[in-house]
Amino acid sequence: MISSRRSFVKNIALAGTALPLLHVPFVAKASNLFQGADGASFEETLEINIFSKHLQFLDYTQTGEIAAELGFDGVDLTVRPKGHVLPETVKQDLPKAINGISQGGSNCSLITTSIESVSNPLDVNIIETAAKSGIKYYRTHWFKYIKDRSMTDSLAIYQDEIKKLGDFNKENDIIGCYQNHAGTDIGSSFWEIHQILQTVDKQYFGTEYDIRHATAEGGYSWVNGFELLREQIKVIVLKDFKWARVDGKWTALNVPIGEGMVDFTRFFQLLKKYQINVPVSLHLEYPLGGAEKGNYSITVDKKIVFESMKKDLDMIRKLWEKA
Repeated sequence: MISSRRSFVKNIALAGTALPLLHVPFVAKASNLFQGADGASFEETLEINIFSKHLQFLDYTQTGEIAAELGFDGVDLTVRPKGHVLPETVKQDLPKAINGISQGGSNCSLITTSIESVSNPLDVNIIETAAKSGIKYYRTHWFKYIKDRSMTDSLAIYQDEIKKLGDFNKENDIIGCYQNHAGTDIGSSFWEIHQILQTVDKQYFGTEYDIRHATAEGGYSWVNGFELLREQIKVIVLKDFKWARVDGKWTALNVPIGEGMVDFTRFFQLLKKYQINVPVSLHLEYPLGGAEKGNYSITVDKKIVFESMKKDLDMIRKLWEKA
């Protein structure tokens, strides 16, 4: 299987180019012995999945091949408009996607979706199909403040929607997650997420904690937000950024892991302190010829994308070991 994966990687990396062969040997997960908040020492590793948004120029089996060859533990599959799987065809295509990823040598236990409400038949189909297909976690869409309604009223409405999603998740034995995200949608503030999660069954709905967005929105206070939500973290997103002046305006520029402002050492130390080891989704939002945007065709050689993924993965392992 490893040999066939390497042949596959080399073939698609060279398609239409005369570049040297891509050689990215499989790397086993790093192992670390660390001490938890209760003083007990234990050995644990990070389960790092690659966000399939950045591999949407590949089919399902190829995605599994690349994930396995580069050393990822699995795939965080996009099941949303313009995703790897479309909501309209989820009943047919999600089982097909999971099977293809498995045939490629990897696995899929979490998906990223556009789910918002149990009142939407497409959302219901995604949850039911995902649960039947062995998916353990799904990420929802982001909520927006409702026009002509107060912010407090909007939060109350979405709190009710999440409560219903949590109840439905319990029926299907699957966990939903709401991601914190920089900007003006609900979830840029940790207190917004804390509020909308107040009434849901915490076993079946929590948060997908994104340290990049937490840093962009919270500055130094992201640590407080982490403390507020840590018991509800179900999945973690890893990516990096830095503030830069572009055309006279300050903007958040996404960069490779370790090259930006995110304090991964502090973050990983907190994860270890509280023994939080949940699935990780690695995102590459910096320029990669359209792969960062989820394009179905890209303008750079595939080798560049794969090497960037491997570089970020290796850096995460290194930072985790040192923390």
